Amino acid sequence: MNWEQLLSLKRHGDINKRIRKEEDETRLGFDVDYDRIIFSAEFRSLQDKTQVIPLSETDFIHTRLTHSLEVSVVGRSLGRRVGQKILEKHPHLKSSLGYQANDFGAIVAAAALAHDIGNPPFGHSGEKAIGEFFKTGDGRAFKSQLSNKEYQDLCDFEGNANGFKILTESRAGRDGGLRLSYATLGAFMKYPKESLPKRPTSHIADKKYGFFQSDKHAFLNVANELGLASRSLNDISYARHPLAYLVEAADDICYTIIDFEDGINLGLIQEEYALEYLSKIIRKTIKSENYYALSNKADRVGYLRALAIGSLINDAVDLFMTHEDAILNGTFNCALLDKSKYAAQINDVIKISVQNVYQSTEVVDKEIAGYGVINTLLSTYIRAVNNSFNQVASNYDNLIITGLPKTIQTNHNSLYKRLSSVCYYVSLLSDSKAILDYKKIKGISF
Repeated sequence: MNWEQLLSLKRHGDINKRIRKEEDETRLGFDVDYDRIIFSAEFRSLQDKTQVIPLSETDFIHTRLTHSLEVSVVGRSLGRRVGQKILEKHPHLKSSLGYQANDFGAIVAAAALAHDIGNPPFGHSGEKAIGEFFKTGDGRAFKSQLSNKEYQDLCDFEGNANGFKILTESRAGRDGGLRLSYATLGAFMKYPKESLPKRPTSHIADKKYGFFQSDKHAFLNVANELGLASRSLNDISYARHPLAYLVEAADDICYTIIDFEDGINLGLIQEEYALEYLSKIIRKTIKSENYYALSNKADRVGYLRALAIGSLINDAVDLFMTHEDAILNGTFNCALLDKSKYAAQINDVIKISVQNVYQSTEVVDKEIAGYGVINTLLSTYIRAVNNSFNQVASNYDNLIITGLPKTIQTNHNSLYKRLSSVCYYVSLLSDSKAILDYKKIKGISF
């Protein structure tokens, strides 16, 4: 893979190549990507989607939206720092083609901003709830009517693939989805493969999948334009866009450190653990007099968090440049932070967050409720849509369909398209809207 192709400014529908030197410096194409994401309805809905800890009466809780904004900020720093070093190593990218270090930052920032845009309500349990509906619930009945890959798409419903659909799927009046640059779409795709075969290797790009069967052609279009290296002769599987490693690193840094910070501010983790667990990461930058001068817990933990994020950014940049050749040829097979000199400390922080935060009663109760809500919505909507298609809809089915958006493909001949369009609709719901719809179906509120 080569950087000139990987930094493509081309968008869906473009006939001619976009030249970096011809770009308006006051509003680059990569900056436009960021704007289009942040003004999209799908991004705005993240303000009412659970990150890890359910919304409460405190000011400390991160939603998907605040998490995405923070990941984007970290991603921008990573991208700019790496971009500066890439241009020093490959000077023709700047001298002949006009690329700047900030271009790398803008690409990573936009992709990082969108990295959770496809996640369903109720945190990661939302993905699992959709999958369980098809693996062990009423959705099992459709297995024999779908191809293996179509069924696997549903059984392992994947927020990353759903995000790719949001960013690229055409609909009336919006051809090509958000029409982002192919460079940003490439950086967004952490798992550039289809749902089967499942985890054929231990390579990080094979951990999950990145597009649904319905979006296969859009994916191939992006992969071919960027010159991503194919990794399979029989199935669709490609090497990652190099900047996807930076998007992943930004996410890893934020959830590791900031979920830990949330747990401390909520009293789920003792404050003393902050200094104990982060001290080895920040030992070169911490100033004890500054730390002890802070008068409240939130400020003290915030100080440690800022230093820890800075140290991990520096480490990730060094790791990327050390392994750039392997990343470009597709043989770098793990996440950047897996190679971090702070890997042991990162694992310790994650372990205590899992024990005290992710498995807390508040989080588990929310996940249990989420399973019930999503199962009810899928069961009701899918039955109504299929009954309508088969012309056996009851009055109740018709009432349900009346309340659904026209984007749901109730009349599509493909069962897969009908099922996936319902899943897509449910995935776009905020936590509050999903609960409201559930209450309507159950007759709890009028």
